Amino acid sequence: MPLDASFVGRTWPAETYEVSLEKIREFAAAVGADDPVHHDREAARQAGHPDVVAPTTFPVVFTWPATRRVVDDPALGLDFSRVIHRDQTFELTRPLHAGDVVTSVVAVDEIRELAGNDVITFRVDVADADGETVATTRATLVGRAGDEDGEA
Repeated sequence: MPLDASFVGRTWPAETYEVSLEKIREFAAAVGADDPVHHDREAARQAGHPDVVAPTTFPVVFTWPATRRVVDDPALGLDFSRVIHRDQTFELTRPLHAGDVVTSVVAVDEIRELAGNDVITFRVDVADADGETVATTRATLVGRAGDEDGEA
């Protein structure tokens, strides 16, 4: 069943997230980001930052849950049990720091069919407390097609 094309161009209400020191440290450890600016406040400050710096891919911590609200909407028609993650990009206008409070607005940029598979691209615009854009993430998911019996 094809995805509901009326989702293209829609946005969802903003979600707020407070970037914490411990989340940054946990994420940095999980992805092997060993630079002291990701773990130590003094090292971050000596490097010119106001606080510990989140690794570039850190926004996935809060943008994926925001995106998941759309993915899980039955009206979209995406069978998540058949989804593979095709692509993910992060564009940051500045680093995220411990103490930042950000809002994320999810949009569906594109829905298309490719070789019988459903392909959907999400964009999440992330702004700081002053309303300034700090990041834009994009994720493309593929809902794999099955045979006539619904099997892979």
